[in-house]
Formats: sequence, C-alpha cells, structure tokens
Amino acid sequence: MLKLKIPPALLFLISVGLMWLINKYLPADGLNFRSNMSTAIAVFSIGVLIGLLGVWEFIRHSTTVNPHKPENANTIVTTGIYKFSRNPMYVGLLIGLAAAVIYFGNPWTAIILPLFIWYMNVFQILPEEKMMKEKFGKDFREYKSSVRRWI
Repeated sequence: MLKLKIPPALLFLISVGLMWLINKYLPADGLNFRSNMSTAIAVFSIGVLIGLLGVWEFIRHSTTVNPHKPENANTIVTTGIYKFSRNPMYVGLLIGLAAAVIYFGNPWTAIILPLFIWYMNVFQILPEEKMMKEKFGKDFREYKSSVRRWI
C-alpha cells in the first residue's frame, strides 16, 4: 500500500481552499485579471473530462483507480488518453485548479499550481512509478520513456 501523505482528491480541495485564502488575504491590487464564470466553468469541464477519460480507461482494463493501492494494478494502461499522458487523472485535477485561478481572478492564486505539481510528483507519482517499475519492469520503462508524465 502506498503511504500517501495527502490523497490527490483531498489535495485538490486543500489547494482550492488555499487559493480562497490567498484571494481573501492577498488582494491583487492592479494585477486582477477577473474573468467571467463561463470561462472558469469551461476550463473546469475540460479538466473533469480529461480526468474521467483516465478513469474510464482504467475501468475498461479492469485495473484499480485507487491512488492508495497502485500495487493492485494488473496492467499498464497505454490506450486512449494514456497515449498522451501517464497521469491524466492528475492532469484533470491540475486543470481544475487552473479553473479556480480563473474564477478567483487573482494571479497570486496561481502560486498553488507549481506547488500542486511538486507535491504530486514527489509524494504520489514517483512512488507509483517505483511500484510500477517493480511490478511491470521493462514494459513500464518503455511506456515511461515514450509518454510524458503530465502533458
């Protein structure tokens, strides 16, 4: 079992909460690029679609979507959206956070995006990849060398 510090979905919610706090206590004063709600909804919808396409491929291949138990994976999914990203579910969460930046209209909230990427790389993706290398060996190394981690 992967010893997660913070599960990805909870990290997403915490990140949105931090954005809200930044927006409230660190106003943009002249840097504000407030966009309309429809743009934020459109971007968020793209993130949801990408994430769901990732989930769909896992379901289609009868493998686990549980981020706590990557050792339960029974195959390397390389079809569909996984031809373009090794982590489309996490890309979907990142796009959702980008939608929150648009919604808040405060560029200071964007500082959360690289922090999210860093945390996910260090505490989620690297441990998952280590487990996948151990379980699938050469097949995973080949997939890893041909498809980018994010986009």
